[in-house]
Amino acid sequence: MKSTHSTQILSLQLTPMQLLESSVNNGVSAWKREQDGVSPIPESDARLRLCPGEPSELVVKITNLSAHRLHIYLHVSGLFPGRCISDVEGGELPAKGRIEAVLRFELEADFFEERITLGPGEYKVLDYKQVLQVYARTTPVELGADPDAGTLLAEVVFSIHVRPRSRYLNYLPAVYKEVDLMGRLLKLFEQAFDPSIQTLELFWAYLDPLTTPETLLPFLAYWVGWPSDIPWSLDQQRRLIHRALEIYRWRGTRRGLRLYLHLYTGLPLDSPETPESERHISIQETFSQGFRLDASWLGETTLVGGGRPYHFIVRLRSPTPQDETLIRTIIEQEKPVFCTYELYLEGRR
Repeated sequence: MKSTHSTQILSLQLTPMQLLESSVNNGVSAWKREQDGVSPIPESDARLRLCPGEPSELVVKITNLSAHRLHIYLHVSGLFPGRCISDVEGGELPAKGRIEAVLRFELEADFFEERITLGPGEYKVLDYKQVLQVYARTTPVELGADPDAGTLLAEVVFSIHVRPRSRYLNYLPAVYKEVDLMGRLLKLFEQAFDPSIQTLELFWAYLDPLTTPETLLPFLAYWVGWPSDIPWSLDQQRRLIHRALEIYRWRGTRRGLRLYLHLYTGLPLDSPETPESERHISIQETFSQGFRLDASWLGETTLVGGGRPYHFIVRLRSPTPQDETLIRTIIEQEKPVFCTYELYLEGRR
């Protein structure tokens, strides 16, 4: 919607970039100056829609109808509670020339959520009449100069309508968009239902131990049968619960024990090509056949009372200290019951 207003010197054309699609039910009468003997300020048809938290722009095309070069600047006044930023391309208006200015309006995102006390018959103002004044001088205007220092050449009233953005209107026939009250009414339902809808859309994150709130971790641990009486850190709990089923699948094997220690200590899993003696988590098996009647000879190949047939050695090379008691608890839980082991905690060189 474009609105054009002319004086003997200037012609103004106001074009809102965000249009108000519906009709305004509670329109405000034109703003008038209070001084006696002054005619009302012309009111334009430009209606700018402004959503809290989103900038909205009004383009002002200024045409110089005179034969003199002018240095112009704009001044916006009114009761609008937000901020207005004026951007004039050059500021110098040649004779019979034209320039464009952009007025950017911004409003706090919590405009509708802020707590205010309204008395009987009071209501929150959503529509604002603003006065755009164009001043001019024959010399360039310094930034921040007083508007009264120039000559007022033109002024016009335009309106700003603060409206919430409601997605629910997109699901209704277009005829409902023509009623201004409908969008504001639907926004009430949207704000009431949105938390539940967002929870459903992000429900997968509540079931993932890596992203779920801390208060839900005990539930997820119980869900997969993970012990909660061990003093894990929060990050360790998330990693271990997330990989619990994989740990169960490989329980009793070297791969399962290495994975468990990796998730608890944070030590890296080295590539398969790395020799076992050089790995951060080294598990070396020293298994032997033990005593077999068909393959053992007392006094020759067998020592009575000696040897550990199912024995392995665990070495952790970590730059930070580790809890030996907890690591032994992990090994005891993961190893076969008939196996014996040795544990060495070494600093990484």
